Amino acid sequence: MTIRVSLFHQTVYEYPEDATLGPHTIRLRPAAHSRTPVVAYSLTTEPEEHFLNWLQDPFGNFEARYNFAKPTRKLSFTVDLTVEMTVINPFDFFIEEHAEEYPFEYSEELKQDLKPYLAIKESGPRLTKYLEGFDISPRRTITFLIEANQKIQSDIGYSIRMEPGVQTCEESLERKSGSCRDTAWLLRQVLRHFGFATRFVSGYLIQLKPDQLSLDGPSGATEDFTDLHAWTEVYIPGAGWIGLDATSGLLASEGHIPLACTPLPSSAAPIDGTSSHPTASFEHTMKVTRVHEDPRVTKPYTDKTWDRILELGDRVEEDLIKNDVRLTMGGEPTFVSIDDQEGDEWNTAAVGPAKKRLSEE
Repeated sequence: MTIRVSLFHQTVYEYPEDATLGPHTIRLRPAAHSRTPVVAYSLTTEPEEHFLNWLQDPFGNFEARYNFAKPTRKLSFTVDLTVEMTVINPFDFFIEEHAEEYPFEYSEELKQDLKPYLAIKESGPRLTKYLEGFDISPRRTITFLIEANQKIQSDIGYSIRMEPGVQTCEESLERKSGSCRDTAWLLRQVLRHFGFATRFVSGYLIQLKPDQLSLDGPSGATEDFTDLHAWTEVYIPGAGWIGLDATSGLLASEGHIPLACTPLPSSAAPIDGTSSHPTASFEHTMKVTRVHEDPRVTKPYTDKTWDRILELGDRVEEDLIKNDVRLTMGGEPTFVSIDDQEGDEWNTAAVGPAKKRLSEE
């Protein structure tokens, strides 16, 4: 079962008078390693009179390189993207035996390939002290990474920053807050100090409203939502690049659609370019729309569909009776307690104080 959604993303710049535009580089096309299936993609631009060249940067990211022939008072980039939000298991990978336990060493050959992603860019006093708070005792590599990701999510509050650029680790630790790009940078530097190769990811985040509220934790988005987002990818031998989102403390999943992955945030900016005049206005619009949904237990069939199912069931029943096919069903109901999972009646005992009452209900 899957949900197909359409993402609309438009950025519009308007100038007080005709402006001469320098070359622009757009990094708004899903990366080749995106695990979320991309059904359709388009990038349209105004003014229409321009030259477009698609290329890949040194890190394999898709870049649209624009050159504009004439001055203009308006510049816009519009992305229309259709993806299938098929549920992804973020732990669906294998780790090479030598890297299953932390600490481990990359092979010398792999170190050369990963050299830009291992470079430590910050070692300030606050970061040095912060690193002392991490448990570096030997254990499973994936456990270490999850705990490091969750620690930063817990220690650094989320804030929306409109200022350009990325906070230094010292600034984020002093303020104890930061945007998604700030916590992604902090996580990258923390993991590099512990010997991991990491890269910065700029991408789309799609969050869909759940069909039902959670019984024992946050229910997630209250409405379907999309935005530009930033997270971290760490390289694990055998598994490849694995996404860690320090904003949520979770691994990247089907809602994370990478656009550009680079050693430094500066080379992953969604839009780069110059103009001869400052902008008079700037508009940024993003929305996500469901275009197809398969029926599921939490969002079942319509009455019309149920009528068709029941009609088919009647025909099947007639055929079974006609051919003297007899059906039986055995077994007993099984309950999993949300309040007493360790109780004997839910594990080894045949009866118990709550089992009979709940089975009758």
